[in-house]
Amino acid sequence: MALLLAAALAAAQPAAVSAAPAKITERSKQKQAAEAQRADLRQKLDSLKRDISQTETEKDDASDALADSEEAVSKATRSLRDLSAEQQQTEAKVARLAKQHDELSKTVTRQQTQLANLLRQQYVAGNEDRIKLLLSGDNPNRINRDLQYMGYVSQAQAKLLEALRANLAAVEANQTEAQNAKDDLDEIAQEQRDQKKLLEQEKAKRATLLTQLSSKLNSQRKEAGNIQRDDQRLSGLVDKLAQLIEAQKQAEAAAREKQRLQQLAQAKAKAEALAQAQAARERQRLAEQQRAAQAGKPPATDSTVKPKPVNPDAIDDDQPPAVAVTPPTPAPVPPLAHNELTPEPEVKDVSYGKPFESLRGQLRLPVRGDVMARFGSKRGDGPSWKGLFIRTPEGTEVKAVASGRVVFADWLRGFGNLIIVDHGNQYMTIYGNNQALLKRPGDAVKSGDVIANAGNSGGNEQSGLYFEIRHQGRAFDPLGWVTTR
Repeated sequence: MALLLAAALAAAQPAAVSAAPAKITERSKQKQAAEAQRADLRQKLDSLKRDISQTETEKDDASDALADSEEAVSKATRSLRDLSAEQQQTEAKVARLAKQHDELSKTVTRQQTQLANLLRQQYVAGNEDRIKLLLSGDNPNRINRDLQYMGYVSQAQAKLLEALRANLAAVEANQTEAQNAKDDLDEIAQEQRDQKKLLEQEKAKRATLLTQLSSKLNSQRKEAGNIQRDDQRLSGLVDKLAQLIEAQKQAEAAAREKQRLQQLAQAKAKAEALAQAQAARERQRLAEQQRAAQAGKPPATDSTVKPKPVNPDAIDDDQPPAVAVTPPTPAPVPPLAHNELTPEPEVKDVSYGKPFESLRGQLRLPVRGDVMARFGSKRGDGPSWKGLFIRTPEGTEVKAVASGRVVFADWLRGFGNLIIVDHGNQYMTIYGNNQALLKRPGDAVKSGDVIANAGNSGGNEQSGLYFEIRHQGRAFDPLGWVTTR
């Protein structure tokens, strides 16, 4: 009995692996793939920044010394946030796999018990084989009943062994996946330690630079020429981004049109091939009728095609009777599926959700705080404010005011860590002087998504957020669009 059970359980075990497979962490591969996808967009934005810097007449700006440090602070903060979110997801995955492992283990134990009971019953019954039963000379009815019973037992045993083998393999796969998830957690924890250390170093470096440059920053902030150049720089950036967005839309529209024409051509070729095949079959049928007529045999009838009557007086004795041939009707082209070949109806900015222009009076300010500068108010001797400056503590979460797509997330002189969201139909919102940018170019965002942390990057003396709304490159008063509720 013990030998039977051991043999059955051994048969249910998956084949042994000669060598343990090397650990493969997909996480690193996925990160590399994501970086590769963003490389082209990052290259375009870098080129755009170089174009703007080439038009600068004033190169000696104190805030430029902070650029590298403030960018590093932003990247480290974003990495920590991403790692924290990834850690939560991976921990949830580990918990799910642990629960699944417990359920599989209980199922395997139950199936092993069932198999043991089945083998025990078979052993107690004498374990008679079919040949011995047939040659026993017993009552045929009893023999037939016992053979059926043995067949049922064998089928049940085979199904149970198959299910047990599958569950054992599932347990092994579960353990492998759980180990990979734990390896990911270890990797995430190490990256978090590295990023925290880097963040502390960059913050200390920036504090030192601020102390060294404080007097120069204060004087340059008050210069009307610098303020005007900052406005021109941002306006130039917005215009160039709008051109890139429009070029991208045209490229996507051209690609869709090319695909539509290719699908249409394929459908047309398919229809022509069907028509040619039908015509070939018709020619073959008519040729067979002519051969049958020459041989004096009655032609094969076709209930679907009726030959036209032939005038006997027009028959030439030296020629076989001519059969009128009606050219086949081309096969009708099936109607084109809307999602296959017909162009999609043009829906502007479908990825952005509700049109931005319909949100007037419904927007909420991206941060809570005191509005220290309003749209249209004078900036000393310089130009008027094109947006709002909202004073708020460093690190305060900055939220997108509407759905859209991030088109710029980088450091820009005069505005520090700057993020720009495109909302479609040439509407953009601009968020400047951030401590950290938490989204990357190309990321889709929804209304209320956290996109940055407020700060005083770019040489700003106060911690807060600079906020603008623009349409077709022109800034307008954000307070006319926000709700007071």
